[in-house]
Amino acid sequence: MNQTVQKSTHVQNLGSFVWSIAEILRGDFKQSDYGKVILPFIAMRRLDCILEATKPAVLAAEKGLPRASTMKPAT
Repeated sequence: MNQTVQKSTHVQNLGSFVWSIAEILRGDFKQSDYGKVILPFIAMRRLDCILEATKPAVLAAEKGLPRASTMKPAT
C-alpha cells in the first residue's frame, strides 16, 4: 500500500474516532446545535496539539510578565 493511501486511511480512522467520541459527549444537545458545541472544542484541541512543542517556552516567558493585579487598567 502506498504512503498516500496509508495516510488517507489513518486520517479517516482518526476522524471516525473523533466523531464517535463526540457522539458520546453530545448528550442532551440538540443535533442542530451539536456543531456549535463540539467543533470549537475540536479546534481548541487541535491548536493545543500544534502548539505543544512551544508550551515550555511560553510558560517560561509568562513568568517574566507582570501580574494582572500590578497592571494599570486600560483607559
